[in-house]
Amino acid sequence: MTQGSAMKPTVYIVDDDPSICHAMEFLMRSVGHDYAVFHSGDEFLGGYSNGLAGCLLLDIRMPGLGGLELQDKLTEMGSTLPIIFITGHADVPMAVEAMQKGAVDFIQKPFRDQDLLDRIGAALQKDRERRSEQRLKADVQDRISKLTKREKEVLELVVTGKPNKVIAYELGVSQRTVEIHRARVMEKMQARSLADLVRMRIEA
Repeated sequence: MTQGSAMKPTVYIVDDDPSICHAMEFLMRSVGHDYAVFHSGDEFLGGYSNGLAGCLLLDIRMPGLGGLELQDKLTEMGSTLPIIFITGHADVPMAVEAMQKGAVDFIQKPFRDQDLLDRIGAALQKDRERRSEQRLKADVQDRISKLTKREKEVLELVVTGKPNKVIAYELGVSQRTVEIHRARVMEKMQARSLADLVRMRIEA
């Protein structure tokens, strides 16, 4: 069994059925996915930490901590790990509820290997996109934190579309002072245009 890491995309498999787990392990190995298998929700939760990369393949019905309960706990912990639920026919309404709560997909037993791999591929791509967005947001927040108090004031007024002379009046400074601060804000934020600056501020 390949153990996952916080940085390397991993398919986390949580299912209490040994035969399903063995089949999943074989399938993951056959396509080169890193994977980690857990036989209960409690076992997965015991080793979980925010920051895991990849996706979670989760049986909806398990003894002890079931799939929906595990999803709720992960949500409470701030997890963004995409979840694909494995369901039986009778579990479809539960799976729909799970998707309304943020799961990315579900697949019914029995399923074709390729159908499952397609869903896993989509979930891994979603995770990559989420991580990229999180990195960009953290980068923008870091740039904002390095602005002076006055530069932050100018930033907030600039992104509302106010011209320099209005900003100068509201802050009680000269228009030239606003121009200097504005130029520094653009430089520190690494913004190429006003639209770029507005986008950054919205994303932060």
